[in-house]
Amino acid sequence: MRSLYPPIEPFASGHLDVGDGHRIYWERCGTPGAKPAVFLHGGPGGGFSPEHRRLVDPTRYDLLLFDQRGCGQSTPHASLDANTTWHLVADIERLRAMMGVGQWLVFGGSWGSTLALAYAQTHRAQVSELVLRGIFTIRQSEIDWYYQEGASRIYPDKWERFVGPVPETERGDLVAAYRQLLTGDDPAARIAAARAWSVWEGETVRLLPDPALSAVHDADDFALAFARIENHYFTHRGWLDDGQLIANAALLADIPGVIIHGRYDMACPAETAWALHKAWPQARFELIEGAGHAYNEPGILDALIRATDGFAT
Repeated sequence: MRSLYPPIEPFASGHLDVGDGHRIYWERCGTPGAKPAVFLHGGPGGGFSPEHRRLVDPTRYDLLLFDQRGCGQSTPHASLDANTTWHLVADIERLRAMMGVGQWLVFGGSWGSTLALAYAQTHRAQVSELVLRGIFTIRQSEIDWYYQEGASRIYPDKWERFVGPVPETERGDLVAAYRQLLTGDDPAARIAAARAWSVWEGETVRLLPDPALSAVHDADDFALAFARIENHYFTHRGWLDDGQLIANAALLADIPGVIIHGRYDMACPAETAWALHKAWPQARFELIEGAGHAYNEPGILDALIRATDGFAT
């Protein structure tokens, strides 16, 4: 089983002014001038971590990572203004131009897979390969499964804590109820709601519990950006037509790709990955047994490293 490459520090980093008051934090890791790649983190609103630098061979890749609008080290923190899927797609193009490359490998997991699909379907000529993990296409049925009814039946104890901040009379539409809490005028209520939203995900994305991951999701700054931005995107269903990314998957036919998904993914059930596989049969499809949603579960991590190694040549 393959594991992460050794820890690495960026050889360049900075902030890119993308307009609308937003400054995007970015890093480049690996070997300058080697095969270009971009990593798209999850959430939306999750930011990237030092571990994500280690998903590609640093001797064969020049990897760009960035914190999407409003999260991580990008500013302004937790901002919802001018923050949509299509703003992020435009940001990726700005970063590619900044890097000075014509094409690059696009690597995205969870929400990052959503964003990768939206980018690749819009800018096909700029994508050399796609590596997608934990497929999420922001359809209403996918949002309902995780935030209304579905995963709630698998994790009733954790679900009870998730719905705790919402009055019982408002639980018929939890995304809308959380929208009111996360954008309200009461700072304490915003933080309480953000932590409940964020911890729900932090405690359910791995097949087995991970206290360290739960602690990250429970931190105020992380939770506020994560919850506000996720809820904002889900409220607007990503500014996409329902099912758009799968319906347009034929646009990817000429792009080499890999779809990697955990059999027991509770955040993003495997039916979505299967639907993408059927719509984009040219991509290699790997359904990993004994794995949940997170990128660093053993079988998933092994498949990801093998995929990036394979495309390095």
